Amino acid sequence: GPIDILLNNSGGPPPTRVIGVAPEIWEAQFHSMVLVFFRLTDLLLPDMRQRKWGRIINVASESVIQPIPHIAISNTLRASVVGWAKTLAGEVARDGITVNTMLPGAFDTDRVRQIQRATSAREGMSLEEFAQRAARNIPVGRMGTPAEFGAMAAFLASPLAGYITGTMIRLDGGSVRGI
Repeated sequence: GPIDILLNNSGGPPPTRVIGVAPEIWEAQFHSMVLVFFRLTDLLLPDMRQRKWGRIINVASESVIQPIPHIAISNTLRASVVGWAKTLAGEVARDGITVNTMLPGAFDTDRVRQIQRATSAREGMSLEEFAQRAARNIPVGRMGTPAEFGAMAAFLASPLAGYITGTMIRLDGGSVRGI
């Protein structure tokens, strides 16, 4: 049958600083983190428009609002996804298609554990100590769960979210300090 819901997600690049990243690395990461969203959406959008219904959900990161140290490529490229998604939402809203972007903070995933391992090693502390310190910096006192992430994605994909489009939804346990 037809595809009604597209959830765009990509893996994260290796931890890096801004300075000294070769242009070839930026370009390769742009292809794997951003262009894939554009291509998949372009592939599915004509059918969604014809049926006057669709959901496009993009996964970025809280780092588009509050950049996270040592993941410069991710901070930068995920912000470009947000700009694209907001623009696309305005172009397809009258076709019954919503476009939203989820901005997860720290969730208990392999990627977050990879970043925690790298950061704890760089700071000379055990992974356990680092994870406890990180949890203390999240107002709810813990990382998010995959089930919590899935529940938000399911809501955004449902007919109940038909009036929500062009929006960034933070799932961060309150860790972003901005309004």
